Order: sequence, then structure tokens, then C-alpha cells
Amino acid sequence: MTNKKASMLVVDDDAHILRLLRRTLELEGYQVFTASDGETALDVVDREVPNLIILDIMMPRTDGYAVCQRIREFSQVPIIMVTAKGGDEERVRGLECGADDYVTKPFSARELMARVKAVLRRSQVGDAIASQSTFSSGDLEIDFVKRRVTVARSAVSLTPTEYHLLQELVLNRGKVLTHTYLLQKVWGGEYLNEIVYLHVFIGRLRRKLHLDSAEQRYIITLPGVGYQFKETV
Repeated sequence: MTNKKASMLVVDDDAHILRLLRRTLELEGYQVFTASDGETALDVVDREVPNLIILDIMMPRTDGYAVCQRIREFSQVPIIMVTAKGGDEERVRGLECGADDYVTKPFSARELMARVKAVLRRSQVGDAIASQSTFSSGDLEIDFVKRRVTVARSAVSLTPTEYHLLQELVLNRGKVLTHTYLLQKVWGGEYLNEIVYLHVFIGRLRRKLHLDSAEQRYIITLPGVGYQFKETV
């Protein structure tokens, strides 16, 4: 995906920030839509189908957390959440709502663009041909060619980041994958200190795929080290 083809939705109730972000993104060649409230944002997502959403958290009536959750009911579009609060609790809450990344105000245009490009890059990584075409174990089936994941024959909708993390675990099943390795492979070198991202996304995979039932415990946590996907279940 080139910049010229990518479209962005920026959601913020501050008109000055909307103008600033729109200009910054347009100078980079992106097509930009804007919304000043959550309901308008949902309409734009449905109508324009943007490639990425930059979503402010602190908005009146419907906050960014609620908007993110509602978007995830019908779309897996990458979402970067923006807020003035930078504590771990807020970051975890945003990621658990379904966001792909998190930027704290104030931020520079350079920082924002680095995050935007990293998220767009992750949304494309699954296009690479995997070393095998399919994987099946228990109720879990993955078609790497079609990027289709099913559990008990029911399709599971994953964000690009969730899918790439699952693919990395499955294709290296039986191996211990360290936090550093997974962060480098899935998120990129600029995320090597963001272990909280890894913890949250592993949790998201476990919930979506029901991977931790007594009969199907696939992902093993190695405290302080990383994760391992069992070869057989």
C-alpha cells in the first residue's frame, strides 16, 4: 500500500488538532477524512472504509473507548488511539478495546507519522507467502493463503496485528519466542520496550480463538521470557 492509496480518518473534538493532523497527513500524501464526534466517525468508517483511524479518547458523549469497541463489531481497520493520559492503565484499556497502537499528547508530527507508517506496515505483512499453506489442530484451522482463521468451523475476525502475531507463533510452533523477537517481528524495532502490547495482544488472541480451554491450551506463557505455541494439542 502506497501513501497515495491510503486513506485516514482522524477523530477529535478539537478543531485545531483536526486541522493540524489533516494537514500533516495530507502533506505525506494520504487522503484524510475527519470527524469531531463518535457518531460521525462511525458513519464515515461505514461509508468511506478508511485504511487507518486516528481516534482521540477524550470526547464528549461517546468517548474513544466506546467508539473503538463499536468499530470492532464490524471492522478490523487499524486504529491508533490518542490521549493526554499516558499511564499504563489507559494504554492497556485502549489496546483491550481493540486499538492497534497508542500515542500520548503532546506528540510531534514525526512521532505520529512513524506510528502511522508502522501500523500500515503491519496491516500488510500478512500478504507475504507463509512457509506452509494451511495449519490445523483441534478446532483451530488457518488458511495462510486466504488469511482465514476458523475455530470449530466458524470464521474468526482478526485485526492485521492479531493475525500476524498468530502466524508468527504458529509457524514457529514448538519454539520459545522471546518478547524481543515477537516485538521485532510483529511490531518493529521501535517497539522493543512495549511488552505491554505483547501481553494484551496475546490475551486478545486467547479470547477470540478460545485457545485456553482445558482441551486446547495452545499458547504457553514463559514468565519473563516469552511465549511458545505447542506443536500438538
